[in-house]
Amino acid sequence: MKTPWYSSLRWKMLFTFVLSIILALITAYLMLGLALFMYSYLQIDLLNVLFRALERMFGVVVPLIVVGLALFVGIYFLLNRKLIKSMEQITATVQRMADGNLDARCTVSTDDEIGKLADNINRMAEQIKLSLEEERLAERTKNELVTSVSHDLRTPLTSIMGYLGLVEQDRYRDEVELRHYTNIAYEKAQRLNVMINDLFEYTRMNGGMTLHTKPLNIVEMAGQLCVHYRYPMEQEGLAISMHSDEDQYWVEADPDKLVRVFDNLLTNAMRYAPRGSAVGIFLRKRGTRIMISVHNSGEPIPAHDLPHIFDRFYRVEKSRSEHSGGSGLGLAISKTIVELHGGTIEAISNQEGTYFVVEIPSCSVPLEGPSDRMT
Repeated sequence: MKTPWYSSLRWKMLFTFVLSIILALITAYLMLGLALFMYSYLQIDLLNVLFRALERMFGVVVPLIVVGLALFVGIYFLLNRKLIKSMEQITATVQRMADGNLDARCTVSTDDEIGKLADNINRMAEQIKLSLEEERLAERTKNELVTSVSHDLRTPLTSIMGYLGLVEQDRYRDEVELRHYTNIAYEKAQRLNVMINDLFEYTRMNGGMTLHTKPLNIVEMAGQLCVHYRYPMEQEGLAISMHSDEDQYWVEADPDKLVRVFDNLLTNAMRYAPRGSAVGIFLRKRGTRIMISVHNSGEPIPAHDLPHIFDRFYRVEKSRSEHSGGSGLGLAISKTIVELHGGTIEAISNQEGTYFVVEIPSCSVPLEGPSDRMT
């Protein structure tokens, strides 16, 4: 808000300047009257000698000017003592900030430019503090990422080198054991490849990714996913089904990125669902958002793990995840993609199984042209 003219610093200083002149003149007049009274009526010899000496040396005008200027300076500083104190306080606070104390704050609360300066300094210090905290967090996150990546890449790499070392040293009994060793090395290499690809995609997304969105019939996409996953599910002794309240639910989305989300969710469901059970995809509209749920009837996720399952490299069951080849990045990637679409993703787990629920804003039905099919 603009400062009223009468509250601005220039007008305050002009006012104190004029007031100082007026008060200096009044004070000088009173002092002159007092001096004349003392000279004329009190007849103090020492004062009479002093007055005559000053009059002979400087005349009458010069002493009056000197006294007037001294009075003006003294009164002017007296009237501006609050301003001077505010400037000293701001200077001291800025010095503490420069020394590294970003918690220091200016306590000046005037409604003029000095108050605005103090407020801007406080805001600048707060922004610098937040920037430094974000920088430290980013550095800590980077270090944690490097540590997690190093640990997770070292595990399969150690196995690969170990089993290939046995082959290199001919430490196997027959062709069957040789094939067993090479199969283990191959599986570990596949897991290493999945982890590297997931890590690359995760860092690329968090570095800023542009979505190529278009109107997409998500019911059609879910149907295609069911067809694609039917055979892998049957190989694992599972069934897959889709249930939708409508034939068409339209969203503005990047088809390739959204398919990646449900690839991750269906792969997880297939990994943890017990044999003989079914994996379900459920679609319905809630308000202005489309809700897509992926359900499996596997063991429930512990309550203390639920808040963290979308964190990168977080695994509910360490040994089970490593055995099944998970990178610990799939759900983190899914969460990033969904949030880029303006949606949300959450997990609900109980004795009936686990639901991964994705909500994405719906869009109007396009006038022409069907949505692209998955490739």
